[in-house]
Amino acid sequence: MSDIKKFMYVNRKAPYGTIYAWESLEVVLIGAAFEQEVSMAFVDDGVYQILKGQDTTEIGVKNFSPTYSALGDYDVNKIYVEKESLEERGLTVDDLLDLKYEDEDDDWAEKDSIKVVTSKELAEILEQQEVVLSF
Repeated sequence: MSDIKKFMYVNRKAPYGTIYAWESLEVVLIGAAFEQEVSMAFVDDGVYQILKGQDTTEIGVKNFSPTYSALGDYDVNKIYVEKESLEERGLTVDDLLDLKYEDEDDDWAEKDSIKVVTSKELAEILEQQEVVLSF
């Protein structure tokens, strides 16, 4: 049996105004660096964390959204976005960051990391995880 555990990080909060989004991203990168099998889910206001075109100059905090583009380099390529959360906020997958990874099993082809799933599909994915952390 492998020592690698399946970790799911569920992101529910808007990216700014609290520390949850930033801390989640830091923990994901640390976990992935230590070869955990890491996946992420974005639900509720968490979908705003991976929204394109974030500008934080008016609120005086650092925009950390470009850091999400590093996820593929850490083999974090299972990023689930709940369809209903997008729809409730008038968003589509086209409004989200273009997160990619290189698939070594497919001659390093660049592939999309984001998968839009229904709440029912996400519940099934969560059932398969060994550890679920909610931020």
